[in-house]
Amino acid sequence: MAAPIILVYDKECPACDNYCQVVRIREDIGELILQDAREPSAVMDEITALGWDIDQGMVLKMGSQLYYGSDAIHALALISSRSGFFNRINYWLFKSKTLSHIFYPALRFLRGLLLKLLGKSKINNLRLDNNSHF
Repeated sequence: MAAPIILVYDKECPACDNYCQVVRIREDIGELILQDAREPSAVMDEITALGWDIDQGMVLKMGSQLYYGSDAIHALALISSRSGFFNRINYWLFKSKTLSHIFYPALRFLRGLLLKLLGKSKINNLRLDNNSHF
C-alpha cells in the first residue's frame, strides 16, 4: 500500500480550506490527507526544520518527498483527478510549472489579504516562540 499523501495548509484561511476540501487526487495514486498547519505534527516539524515558512506556501508530502508553494500546487495538479469542473480547471491552471510559478504568488497575496480582513493571525512556524502570534 502506498504511503498517504499529505497536504499541509492553513485551515483557518477560508480560500485555502475550500480549495483543499474540493481538490481530489486520482484513486490509483493513494489517499490525500489534509493537515492543518496550525496543529502540531511531525510533518510541520519537518517543514520548520527545512526553514520553510508555511505562511508563504502550502506543502505536499508524497512519501519522503516534500513540495513547497508553487511546486506543491504543481505536483498536486499532476496527481489530481480530472473529474468535476473544479478539478479540471485546477489541472489546466497548474499542470505547467511555469504557470504555477506565475499564479501562486497572487494566490499567496490574496491569502494574506483575506487573513488580515478576517482578523486572523499568520502561522509563524519559523518563530522560536510559536505561541505569540500577532
